[in-house]
Amino acid sequence: MAELLHHSLSKFTFTFNSAITKTKRDSTRPRKLNLGPIGCVLSEDNRRTLVKNGKDSLDICRVVNGMWQTSGGWGRIDQDNATDAMLKYADAGLTTFDMADIYGPAEDLYGIFINRVRRERPPEFLEKIRGLTKWVPPPVKMTSSYVRESINVSRKRMDVASLDMLQFHWWDYSNPGYLDALKHLTDLKEEGKIKTVALTNFDTERLQIILENKIPIVSNQVQHSIVDMRPQQKMAELCQHTGVKLITYGTVMGGLLSEKFLDTNLSIPFAGPSLNTPSLQKYKRMVDAWGGWSQFQVLLQTLKKVASKHGVSIPTVAVKYILDQPAVAGSMIGVRLGLSDHIQDSNAIFSLVLDNDDVNSIQEISKKGKDLLRVIGDCGDEYRR
Repeated sequence: MAELLHHSLSKFTFTFNSAITKTKRDSTRPRKLNLGPIGCVLSEDNRRTLVKNGKDSLDICRVVNGMWQTSGGWGRIDQDNATDAMLKYADAGLTTFDMADIYGPAEDLYGIFINRVRRERPPEFLEKIRGLTKWVPPPVKMTSSYVRESINVSRKRMDVASLDMLQFHWWDYSNPGYLDALKHLTDLKEEGKIKTVALTNFDTERLQIILENKIPIVSNQVQHSIVDMRPQQKMAELCQHTGVKLITYGTVMGGLLSEKFLDTNLSIPFAGPSLNTPSLQKYKRMVDAWGGWSQFQVLLQTLKKVASKHGVSIPTVAVKYILDQPAVAGSMIGVRLGLSDHIQDSNAIFSLVLDNDDVNSIQEISKKGKDLLRVIGDCGDEYRR
C-alpha cells in the first residue's frame, strides 16, 4: 500500500509500456460554449494573474508553491521550520500555496502559517496570501452532506472561513457522481464556504461536459512541461474558447529539468544523481515514455544554452516556457519546506523574456519526442489507466 501513495495525488502510481499505445481519441474541435465573462487577466504586476468566471475571481501568483513534498518521501518536515520557510517564500512575493486533503500535513501547515501571517504581518500582506487546495474523494455517493462535511474538514485544517480555491479530482469517469459533487461544491461556493471552484487532472471531454452543466470552473490543474505538452494539443483549445485557465504541475519534472541532471548517464549504476524522491521517479517514467534519457540530455543541453544566455537556471527557463503557453495562468514548483529553497530561481522567472530563437530551439527538441497524447492519453489519463 505504501507504493500507492507515491504520485502527485498520493494514491496511485502509473507505469508506461512502450509497446502499448492508446488509440487516439476523437480529435474533433470542442464545441464553443457561451459562458459569459470568464478568463484570466494579468495585473500590472506581472507576478500575479486574476482568474475569473462570471462573478467568481481569484488573483494568484503565477509561480505557485507546491506542497506535495510535505506528504512524505522528500525528507522529514519539521513544523516550525516549514512554517518559517512558508513565511520566507511569502515575504519574497511567492504568496500562493497549493496543497490537497491527501498531502499529509499540508493543509494543517497552511493553517499554522496563515495564523502566523495574521499575527506577524500587516493586513495588506495577508490579503495577498492564497491557499489552493484539492479534494480527492473516494468513489462513494456524492450527497450534499458528504461534500459539505469533507470541505469543512479542509476549512478547519487550513483555519479559513472560505477556501480560496477548491480543486476537485475524480478517479473514475464511468461513475457520473463527479457532476453531483461539483454541483454541491457550487452550492457551497454560493454560501461563501468556497471562493472559486476548479478541477485537477480532468480531461478535455469531461471539462466540456462540466462546463455544459453550468459549473463555474475557473481552472484545471494538469501536468505540463516541455516534455509533456499534451495540454496544448486538446485542452488549451477548449480553454481558449471558454476562458478556463490551466495551472500546471510537473513543470520542472521533480527537478529533472535542472543542471543537476545535465550530462549524466543513469544507465550506469551510481554514476549519476539518485532518483531518491517520488517525484523524480514519477517524472523519469515520463522521460522514458517521451524519448529516453539520451533524448532528454539533448533537451537539457538546449535549455542550458538558453539559461546561460540569460544568466538564469534551467528550471527558470523551463517554467517560463510553460507560463508563456496559451491558457496557462500559473505553474507550480514543489517546495521542500525547511530543507531547501529555490526562491531566487523562482523570482527570476518574472523578469525572464524568451526571444524567438530561444522558443524555436526549445520547440525543435520538444517536438522530437513521442506524442504523449497517443502514448498516454489526454490530461489526467495517466491516473486512470
